[in-house]
Amino acid sequence: MTTFVIIHGGWHTGELMEDTARVIRDSGHDVHLPTLAGNAPGDRKDTGLEEAIGSVMDFIETRNLADFVLVGHSYGGMIITAVADRIPAKVRRLVYWNAFVPNDGEALNDMVPPHYVELFDELQKPDGSVMLPFPIWREAFINDASLELAQSAFDKLNPHPYKTFVDKISLRTNPNSMTVPKSYLNGTEDTALPRSLRWHPRLSEKLGVFRLVQMPGSHELCFSNPTLLGLKIMEAGRD
Repeated sequence: MTTFVIIHGGWHTGELMEDTARVIRDSGHDVHLPTLAGNAPGDRKDTGLEEAIGSVMDFIETRNLADFVLVGHSYGGMIITAVADRIPAKVRRLVYWNAFVPNDGEALNDMVPPHYVELFDELQKPDGSVMLPFPIWREAFINDASLELAQSAFDKLNPHPYKTFVDKISLRTNPNSMTVPKSYLNGTEDTALPRSLRWHPRLSEKLGVFRLVQMPGSHELCFSNPTLLGLKIMEAGRD
């Protein structure tokens, strides 16, 4: 049995990974789905990156987790990188699922095109949150789903604390020098980032030596094909 800790992306909660987690649990593994500080309904939306990282560190410590595969989706790549940097002995493998791979001193906004940053700046609300416009969600994030599924999934999202995109990460060791084994799980139809600035290989190559696992689908396979996603997470996380 392997223990998986899956860190959701922006606008999500851990609960939205339950369909995928069920596939992994049905294969005999243990799965944990924390919700990051700032992303639970009712959380403050001025939450910063360090608070989000700290919420996962607390989750791991409270449950006395060790020897786990740590999976991060999208924004979750920022979180899993920091956790592995701080407690490398507890992490069995890192799995970046179409996730950002930061080096020391980088923010998520440093890894997206300038027009994305301009859009986020324009969309920021007085409480510090940003929300994706539905047309961008429909066409770029969940392009492999029907309109009905895209809408029902969108209705489950919550405003994201924008400060977590702006804050720069502090690392002792960059990912390419980490001794923790790493995998990159890439959806081949993922257009949440422009094709000229692809997740793989632009971000994956920052890992140094890594295992590449690919799968058909968009950025939001947790909604559009959670069964395939669960199988591929297990493949990426295997010894």
